[in-house]
Amino acid sequence: MKAKDFEKRFDAGEDITPYIDKASIRRPGLEARRVNIDFPEWVIEELDAQSKVIGVSRQSLIKLWISERIQREHQIQKSLSTSAT
Repeated sequence: MKAKDFEKRFDAGEDITPYIDKASIRRPGLEARRVNIDFPEWVIEELDAQSKVIGVSRQSLIKLWISERIQREHQIQKSLSTSAT
């Protein structure tokens, strides 16, 4: 289907989902990007121990902890900005 026809159907309120390739849909900003981080041996041992406790991989644990910390920092910044006004 041509883009023009697709847009017409969309603008007319038609269901366009049958024409969408769902396998190629990507949410912006969620693409993975590889980074390398060096940790001391004791940190790796602690990460491995904690990952076993909660039953996830070391990588998943690191991603979880970092995302939790980022969310907490956003909450702190938000509360500081609202209390400053």
